[in-house]
Amino acid sequence: MKILYPEINPYHTFFLKTGSKHSVYVELSGNPDGIPVVFLHGGPCSGTKPDHRRFFNPEHYQIILFDQRGCGQSLPFGELENNTTQDLIDDMERIRIHLGIKKWLVFGGSWGGTLGLLYVQQHRDKVLGMIIRGVFLARQQDMDWFIALGANRIYPEQWQRLVDCVPVDVRTNLVQGLWDAISGECQNINARVANEWQAWNGQLAMGKAFQPQNSNETVSEGAIKQVRMEIHYAVHHYFIEDNQILENCGLLQNIPTTIIHGRYDLVCPMESGLSLHQALPNADYIVLPNAGHVAQHEEMIDALVSATDKFSILLK
Repeated sequence: MKILYPEINPYHTFFLKTGSKHSVYVELSGNPDGIPVVFLHGGPCSGTKPDHRRFFNPEHYQIILFDQRGCGQSLPFGELENNTTQDLIDDMERIRIHLGIKKWLVFGGSWGGTLGLLYVQQHRDKVLGMIIRGVFLARQQDMDWFIALGANRIYPEQWQRLVDCVPVDVRTNLVQGLWDAISGECQNINARVANEWQAWNGQLAMGKAFQPQNSNETVSEGAIKQVRMEIHYAVHHYFIEDNQILENCGLLQNIPTTIIHGRYDLVCPMESGLSLHQALPNADYIVLPNAGHVAQHEEMIDALVSATDKFSILLK
């Protein structure tokens, strides 16, 4: 079973200007002459982490990580103005052009996979291939599963804590109610929504390994801004049409693709992975019988590192 590559540090970092108030943090590691690969983090607004460099053989890959607008080290943190899916796609192109890269491999999980698919549908001539983990198609049915009509039946107690953050009369549209609550001026309500949203995400992503935050701990302003951004995307339907990704998969048939999905993924259930594979029948489709949503599961790490190793041979 394969494990993550050893820890490495970036050999270059910079902030990319975007023509707006946003400056996007970008870092390069690995081999400057290697196969370019861009890593797309999830969330929206989770940010990159040092271990994200370790899915790639640093001798074979030029590893490009960036924090999406308002995330991680990008500035200003939590800024929602000019922060849409198309803005993020345009930032990816700015990075590629700035670095002088003709084509790159696109690697993303969960929301990062969503962004990757949307980017490739617009810029397929700039792409060597795709690795997509934990497929999130950003359809209404995906949000219904996550917030209203599916996962709530598996962890009803944790879900009820989230529901209790909003008034009874707005619970028929829970995402809108949460958005109104976390966008308001009451810091106590902001903190409560942020805490319960993160707890709900953590419970679904980690299952029995989830450890809830101590109720006496203070919720940071950074956590509130992060959750506010996540709900900003959700309440705007991720700034795309419903089923847009699947409907445009005809554009991707000639892009080498690997789809990896955990059978026990409760954030993005298996139907999403299967639906994407049905739309991309030429893709390698790998179902992991014991994995869930998180990329840190040993079975998921093995599959992801195996996929990047395979692409390093294919693209050599």
